[in-house]
Formats: sequence, C-alpha cells, structure tokens
Amino acid sequence: MQRREFITLLGGVAATWPLAAQTQQPQPARIRRIGILMNRASDDQEGQAGVAAFKQALQRFERADDPNLRFDVRWGADNIDLERRYAAELVELSPDIVLASGTMSVGALQNISRELPIVFVGVTDPAGVGFVDSLARPGGNATGFMLFEFGFTGKWLEILKQIEPNLKRAAVFRDAANPAAMAQFGAIQAVGQSLGVEVSSASVRNPGEIERVVIDLAKSANGGLIVTPNAGVSPHHDLIITLAARHKLPAVYGNRSNVDGGGLIFYGPDRIDQFRRAASYVDRILRGEKPADLPVQVPTKYELVINLKTAKAIGLTLPTALLARADEVIE
Repeated sequence: MQRREFITLLGGVAATWPLAAQTQQPQPARIRRIGILMNRASDDQEGQAGVAAFKQALQRFERADDPNLRFDVRWGADNIDLERRYAAELVELSPDIVLASGTMSVGALQNISRELPIVFVGVTDPAGVGFVDSLARPGGNATGFMLFEFGFTGKWLEILKQIEPNLKRAAVFRDAANPAAMAQFGAIQAVGQSLGVEVSSASVRNPGEIERVVIDLAKSANGGLIVTPNAGVSPHHDLIITLAARHKLPAVYGNRSNVDGGGLIFYGPDRIDQFRRAASYVDRILRGEKPADLPVQVPTKYELVINLKTAKAIGLTLPTALLARADEVIE
C-alpha cells in the first residue's frame, strides 16, 4: 500500500471514531417512581416508621439510594375523601408501582386503575374484599401482605375473656365504612357465642357516641372493649384509651401503638415487618415480574404486648400464663 493511500485510510477510520464512541455511550437511566399511599396522618409515628422501614429495606436491593428512584408519598389521614384524592394524584404521576397501606388505600387506587401495579400491606382478607382473585394467584394488578384472616379477630375476645373471666359484654369499636369491618365483627360474634359473651358493635362516628358506649358498658359489671385496627377508628384512639382507663374497663387493641399510648393489651401481626417484606415484592415487580403471579403473603410474626402499668391502674390482676406469653411487658 502506498503512503498516500495509507494516510487516506487512516483519516477515514479516525473520522468514524467519534461516531462509534457516541453510539456506545450509556443512555441516561430512566427515572423510576414509587408511589406510597398511607391510610394514616402524616404525623402518625407508626406510619412514619413503616415508610422508613420500607425505604431502608430497599437498600438490600441497592434501590433506596438510587438517584434515579423517586418516592411520591401521600397521607390519607384515615379519611376516605383524602384517600380518593391522593390516589388520583398518584395515578396522575404515572408511577411504576404504588405501595398502599390499608384496605381503604387499595380500594381507592383500584377504583381508578386496574393496571397500575400495587403492593399492599395491612389489608385484611384481600380476596374477600375483591382486591385479588385468590391468595395463591392474585390474578390482577395487586398483591402484597395481608394483615390477618377474619377468623383471627376472634382471638381478641378470647384474650379479653382470659383477663376478665367473668366477662359478659363486649363492645367492638369498628369503622362501618371499612369493607372488612363487618366480617371482622362477625368472627368476634361467633367466638362470643361459644364463650357466653354478648358482643355489640360500637360506632366511631363522633366522640360523643364513643363516650356514650363506654359509659353504658361501665354501668353494668363484667364488660370489656375491643378496639379494631380499622382506619376510621384511629383518630379516636386517644379518647378510647382515656375513657377505658377512667371507667376501669379492660380493652384489647389491634394497633401496637395504642399500648405504648396507655392501652392495656395489643395482639396482632408486626405491621412494621410487613413494610420491610414489601420491599422485596416492589423490587421484583420493578425487575419485570407481575403482581398477578406473586402470591399474597400471610403474617410471619405476631406480638402480644401488655401494659402492666395500665393493668395496675384499673385494678386488674393479669393471669401469670398470659404474662409469660407476652413478647413485651410495659411496666
């Protein structure tokens, strides 16, 4: 090859280098959006702890610190109108997936979209309320971690009977607007029949009605309270705890935070653990798996927490066997 031909060839190759280098440069990573719809108020400590646990758990998959990952968090504050409004806002943002806490949150999202992937936590019987086809094969756009089966709620009455053997009446505070509330109440009623306890439903529509129920129950001996973890009940927890203490009524709660706040006994699944476990499903779906193919998971951890200080304040002596079973005793 002559010198002039070689230089011409070399120049042509050099001219293609910038183009080749340009085509081989990595493309900017796409922003991935994770919506989070909470059924609690923004200042709720347990809710904040759940979101923090979820984000921390994502670090195992090298996602929480990903600069191309964006979180959009909305707090429904146990208000169905806010839930619907924030669900619409999140869907409008076109997230890749939404983490939804509570039955009300999932219902609000699915009323808008049956395509947007949803991973839920804190939902009672998702198949029964129609969020999934079945626990083993969800079949739609949602899957996640159920709070408990309806039959579990009867255990609250069993514990109430243990701490008050002469129990004859029990009022169940529940949110009638929650689609799971009726089935929960039915399960408690069924256990009540076997234990010889009259079970009544107590509305939480306003503070005056709550106080009336507690006073009426306290007038007759051998009464007790069950405070379900329904979203609509949450704004009245402090009032119920105060009234139960004032009238010396034993009470079992479905939210752990209630016992930290002065309630007598909590029994239920570890809610924060569900947020941690949800991170794995969110990661798998972002990698291409479908909610329809991921089975709904049942709780793996249940806790029994007793506030012994409250028991002493209302003059209640708790069974030794129950104290021995407790995962934590607050003194």
